[in-house]
Amino acid sequence: MADPRLVIARHFLSRFTVNGVAASDFEDVLNSLESWDDWCSAWSRRASIHENMGREALAKQQFISAADHLCRAAATYHFAKYLFVQDIDQMRAAHMRAVECLDLALPHLDPPGERVLIPYEGHLLAGTLRKPKGVERPPIVLMTMGLDSTKEELLTFETNFLDRGIAILAFDGPGQGEAEYDLPIRADYENVVGPVIDWIEAERKDIDAGRIAVWGISLGGYYAPRAAAFDKRIKACISNCGPYDWGDLWDKLPPLTRAAYIKRSFSSSPEEAREKAQGLSLKGVAEKITCPLFVIAGGLDRLCPPEDAERLAAEAKGPTELVYIPDGDHVAHNRFYMYRNQSADWLAERLAR
Repeated sequence: MADPRLVIARHFLSRFTVNGVAASDFEDVLNSLESWDDWCSAWSRRASIHENMGREALAKQQFISAADHLCRAAATYHFAKYLFVQDIDQMRAAHMRAVECLDLALPHLDPPGERVLIPYEGHLLAGTLRKPKGVERPPIVLMTMGLDSTKEELLTFETNFLDRGIAILAFDGPGQGEAEYDLPIRADYENVVGPVIDWIEAERKDIDAGRIAVWGISLGGYYAPRAAAFDKRIKACISNCGPYDWGDLWDKLPPLTRAAYIKRSFSSSPEEAREKAQGLSLKGVAEKITCPLFVIAGGLDRLCPPEDAERLAAEAKGPTELVYIPDGDHVAHNRFYMYRNQSADWLAERLAR
């Protein structure tokens, strides 16, 4: 594994496996690779195994098995396109397979899911809406992704909230997932979350629009508090290992991450991307957050240092809880048991009637 990009990829283990990729698949695929250029094709081949099993189970009306296989296929196809921006056609093909597999699985999940399309500035944002069983007009948490995560990656996160009576809406915003081909990353994410809340208020009478929270991981850990600072309809916010100022981190970002940001921000050069990154900052913004805030920091985070989370927590004006995980990596995927249940319990308490 001489390719330095594959050496970096070894650090992906905890993220991949906690979000639905089989550990044996991770080892098999990584050990088969000699070049990052083969990343997408190798992961897509492995994903197709799970997809085929899912489709066979669907044909036999074995819906529980079908959902399990297809969700694993969706996550595996998603990671085939993860940070793979040098061949957009190949990346997009894997991405569309991930979308298709999740859509096939949604009706058969427990609880089931619904694909939704949310109007946004002349476009439609694709999302997954799931409601907890037995709860009339539940509260809802809006799930915002990071630089190169999508709704197809969030299924294991969703369960934590659904089990506690909270509906979830995981949506691909500008620069993310299905929107990344037409809409660039934007810093003023309150102008993304705002239309999503407008849609819930107008179209989803089965959701309690008076109890809306926002959650974000990685770059979404910037988006979520940014939205909470300006849209006071948000009643609580969870920020997991987000940057305080993306521009300040630019020079320390791994090459694959920088390349992905250049592409997702529709920048023509690293210099233009660096300039755009300066806009993703909570300076003068964090102090406007007045709703309850739950912040997670990983002490070994190589992308967004724990000092960023600590600064966010210190500057927010509402009640704040900071969970510092000394040996947590980025998003603390390697220590998920130290914050997933805890943050979901916290949110359930804040959204209780």
